[in-house]
Amino acid sequence: MNTADVIVIGGGTGGYGTALRAAALGLDVVLVERDKVGGTCLHRGCIPSKAMLHAAELVDGAAEARERWGVRATVDGVDWRALTATRDDIVARNHRGVEGHLRQAGVRLVHGSARLTGPRSVRTTDGREFTAARGIVLATGSRPRVLPGLEPDGHTVVTSDDALFAPGLPGSVLVLGGGAIGVEYASFHRSMGAEVTLVEAADRLVPMEDADVSRHLARGLRRRGIDVRTGARPEGIERLAGGGVRAAVRGPRGDVAEVSAERLLVAVGRVPVTDGLDLAAAGLAADGRGFVAPADWSRLETAVPGIHVVGDLLPPPSPGLAHASFAEALLVAETLAGVPGASVDYAAVPRVTYSSPQTAAVGLTEAQARDLAYDVVVGSMPLTAIAKGMVHGQGGMVKVVAERGGRVLGVHLVGPHVSEMIAEGQLIVGWDAEPSDVAHHVHAHPTLSEAVGEVFLTLAGRGLHQQRAPGGRGFGQGLSGSVGRAEQ
Repeated sequence: MNTADVIVIGGGTGGYGTALRAAALGLDVVLVERDKVGGTCLHRGCIPSKAMLHAAELVDGAAEARERWGVRATVDGVDWRALTATRDDIVARNHRGVEGHLRQAGVRLVHGSARLTGPRSVRTTDGREFTAARGIVLATGSRPRVLPGLEPDGHTVVTSDDALFAPGLPGSVLVLGGGAIGVEYASFHRSMGAEVTLVEAADRLVPMEDADVSRHLARGLRRRGIDVRTGARPEGIERLAGGGVRAAVRGPRGDVAEVSAERLLVAVGRVPVTDGLDLAAAGLAADGRGFVAPADWSRLETAVPGIHVVGDLLPPPSPGLAHASFAEALLVAETLAGVPGASVDYAAVPRVTYSSPQTAAVGLTEAQARDLAYDVVVGSMPLTAIAKGMVHGQGGMVKVVAERGGRVLGVHLVGPHVSEMIAEGQLIVGWDAEPSDVAHHVHAHPTLSEAVGEVFLTLAGRGLHQQRAPGGRGFGQGLSGSVGRAEQ
């Protein structure tokens, strides 16, 4: 009973995804999870945060109705207990669903921790030894990075793991970190009425995204009243005796400003979790950043044959996103079952920030494409240039990066609901489509995705509401008369 085809350590998206697919392929699977299956994404990250952001969207909608549309809507307050109860019910139902899938698939779930005792064996905290006939999958995930001297207490200083579970809504928040997590939490708290200061050390928000995405995002957040400070660093943060924190923030020009807030959210990245795995017992070692790197990316297999890695333990180019973990899980399970498969195309994995406004992207940024020596053509259109964008009134844009005379390299979106629009971009980039391929297809009018179609029409030389001037930089008119851009 302590022998299985596959042993998976860690029950987050990558771990349980591997277990489900391997079991569906007829393999006997043991899944070891120290907490709850679903991992950070289900219990502390993706799902609860998006539930809360939906509630924030409803609050914002009431404000827009009143201020823009003449609808006499007001928000009398937020019942924090009712809000969190709905969030927790959504998480609980998803959790029961995952556990039910695992039971139905015949996966043996072991509650506890596991450490490697060899290249094909593990020992769990209850003292049992398990041996894997085909392989072991490491899927132990990551945890928030903590700054020295700013250990989280779940109330005044919080991380992304506990920010949504801290008691009540603060009147003010200082967010350290302008990546996707920091931006989302800044957006949520602003919607709920808090004064928010967002500090990012890089010279722009979401610095891994296209520069135009960063610009439009920062503009949208500032328009909502968020104090966005880029190129800035806290030089001293102290917890105040009466509650809250105070920080000295140095700006890019050397100026220092004092910022006080009821709550400090540290969102400066995540680190892989390998504690207690005893990698050395199987002949493995983490790299200097804590990642367990595969020797063969086409199989996500380490230098020790039969030991594979999925999820946040993987270094870049794996992006540490839940949907990427699912793709990695499918690859590893099929590899262990002997089913031929393709490696994960990380360039075609979409990236989304669920703030207001949202950002969504897939493929290369303009700078990355130029760094790789592509002869680049860029097309863009502001969402204010189309009727549906004017209806929403949140600004934003569509930007497409393509190889001259060749395929589309990247699609970048900012605006309302663009998280639901990026699937088209994923297919375009993943299938190596050219602008003319996309321009052939008709986009519904009026929709936000119509702007995507307009940009591709322009890049294909068939511009309708945009025109690209021959040579150099081209400009045209959108549906509302606003300026769009197509750059050669």
